[in-house]
Amino acid sequence: MANTPSAKKATRKIAARTEVNKARRSRMRSYVRKLEEAIAAGDATVASAAFVETQSELMRAASKGIVHKNTAARKVSRLAARVKKLSA
Repeated sequence: MANTPSAKKATRKIAARTEVNKARRSRMRSYVRKLEEAIAAGDATVASAAFVETQSELMRAASKGIVHKNTAARKVSRLAARVKKLSA
């Protein structure tokens, strides 16, 4: 348990950052899920529109440190391949 004032403040700051990060991670996953559903439905136009939003959201998460930059790039690449395969 934190005893010093600075340690107590650090604990409060960590709790606040955790809440923000949870919200950002949830938002990112929601966009990915929407895209997955569009791909599963087989709708190329909806999927390509959802892909643009998802790509933006994944890169935003990477810039904020929610996911690693390479992880976001890998997810975008794999999703792009699936969307491309759907429209072909």
